[in-house]
This record gives sequence, C-alpha cells and structure tokens, in this order.
Amino acid sequence: MTQTNIIGVQFEAVGKNYYFDASNFPDVKPGDPVVVRTSRGTQLATTTQVNLDVDELELATFKPVERPATAKDLMQRKALAIREDELREAIRTHLNENDMSGVKIISIEFSLDGQQLFVTLNSENSVHYNLKRLHQDIQKMVKDVHLEIRQIGPRDAAKMIQGMGACGLEKRCCSKFLREFSSISIRMAKTQDISLTPTEITGMCGRLRCCLSYEYDQYVEAIKTLPKRKKRVPTPMGEGRVIQILPLRQTVIVDIPDIGPRQFTKDELDRAEKISRGEEVEPLEVVEAPKDVLLSRPEDQKVERSQTNNQGNSNSKSRNSNQRRGRRSKHSGNKNNTNNNSNSHQKKT
Repeated sequence: MTQTNIIGVQFEAVGKNYYFDASNFPDVKPGDPVVVRTSRGTQLATTTQVNLDVDELELATFKPVERPATAKDLMQRKALAIREDELREAIRTHLNENDMSGVKIISIEFSLDGQQLFVTLNSENSVHYNLKRLHQDIQKMVKDVHLEIRQIGPRDAAKMIQGMGACGLEKRCCSKFLREFSSISIRMAKTQDISLTPTEITGMCGRLRCCLSYEYDQYVEAIKTLPKRKKRVPTPMGEGRVIQILPLRQTVIVDIPDIGPRQFTKDELDRAEKISRGEEVEPLEVVEAPKDVLLSRPEDQKVERSQTNNQGNSNSKSRNSNQRRGRRSKHSGNKNNTNNNSNSHQKKT
C-alpha cells in the first residue's frame, strides 16, 4: 500500500502554498522542482513541504503531481521566459502607441506546454480603457494560444514588482516574506500613536503599510491595563489628566495643575489610587545610590589634588606671572624710550 505523501509547492518565490498528492513520488524533497496541473494548465513549481498531515489541511482532495521536473522541463521553462520577455515589449509598445501608457504590464506567463498565456495588468483609477479591445489586440500577437487577462490591485502589483520599501529596506515586506495580505485600517495607526501623515503610514503601493499590523495586537493588550486619554487620575504629585499613553513602557504622561506634564508608571498610579481611597499601602523601598558614582556635573565632583601638584601649579603660576611682568616691563621700557626721544627732539628744535 502506497503511503500518502501530501506536499506543498509554490509557484512564486514568495507566494502561497498549494498542496498536491505526491504519493507516487516519495523521494521528492523540499526545493525540488515538480510539474503539476492547475487551472492554468501544466506549470512548474518548487516543493516547499513534504509529508504533511492531511487532518491539518482544509482540503479533502488533492490533485496528483504529474512528475518531478526533468532537464527538458527546465529548458522548456527558460525558452518560454525568453518568449515572455519579447511579448512584454510588444504589448508595452502597443499600449504606448494607443495612449494607454497608464496601463502597466505586471507579469506575462505561459503554461509549461505553451498552450495558455496569462497576463496581469494594473492601472490607476483615472485610466479608462477597453479591456475587451485590448484582449483582442493581444490575441492577435499570440495566435493558437488561450489568453487570459487579469487585473490586480496596487498591493499585488507592488509585491510582484518588488523593489525598495518606503521605510528604506532593500526589499519590501510583501516581496520578502509576506505570503498573504492582511486587512489594514487607520485605527491601527491611531492605536499605536503613529503620525497620520500620509508619507508616514503609506507604502510604495499607495496603500496603508502592512507593517502597521505587526505590533497592533501587542498595543491593544498593553492599552487595556492603562487609563484612557483625558481621564483624571490620582498621582503621587496630585490629581491630573492623562494626555499621552506609552503602552509598551506601561507608563502614561499626566498633566498636573501648577506642575505640568509628568510621566508615571502603572504601579505608581495604582499606589496613588489606593492612597486616595484610604487603603493601606506598603512603604516604598529606599534605594541608596552607589557610593562610587561619577557625577555628571563638574561642580558636583570632589577633586583631590596632592600637595606636589599644588606646589607645581603655584610654581607654574608664578613663572607665568613673572613672564607676563617681564613682557609688560619690556613694553613699558620701550614706551619710556619713545617718550624720551620725543622730548629730546623737541629740545633740539
């Protein structure tokens, strides 16, 4: 009896996993190319997982793997890639000549047998064109091939185009490790106290950044334990109003009348609230500062100088003062000589 061997494959470098039955090929390993049949015809895929548990998968039936990819299959894929590049240039030229430069060709892919062609497009909302007419024009370029054209959104287009992210990463998250897009809302930015400036929260695709969801759940859990903004709370320095929340630090900034904004931890607020209700609280532990501490201000540092250094400093000061006196006396002598010469000159005249 053949043991069931369900494997996961990917058709793109960073894409979804699709599952097939490779029971007839038990030697397939992760990283091996395989040939599978899909709704897009025969395709070349890369194995990512093997010997999966069927009970953990949502599917009940799985299509069988056609065969492990052979050298002929790999050469066929390279030949089709060259043909795809030539067709992409031809379609781009056609779009520019017909004033449809706003329509972008994202990908062109032939099935492995070359019988089907799939073209994905992306365009801005302001660009209007006749998709049926474009389908007919492309069909004339590839006769005897079944053609399908699909429009995709800006996030899917950015994933396929790749490139640098808005944050400066060399590769965008969507094309680096994100296999699926999650729903992103402006509430995620507000919860994390992120600036709502479009340049701060918008990705290269023109949509809200996917990274807004990375720490959103942690912020939601951390905020539950802190007082809400604009709420009046007791503090060790008096009652005030919360003006800012720092969830990950578990602290809040409270504006206290006649004092100003001050930052308090959750434990400090809880202790102050118990005191305001008249409950008994444990006294705070007095933490003594370490003795050998280098103070930041020079006037607070106690500097001890040895007698030798003091004497050396006094000698150097006296030498400096003598030198200054010598310079002054020299200058004063020159001045007196000048005065004497002028007086004698007057007497002669």
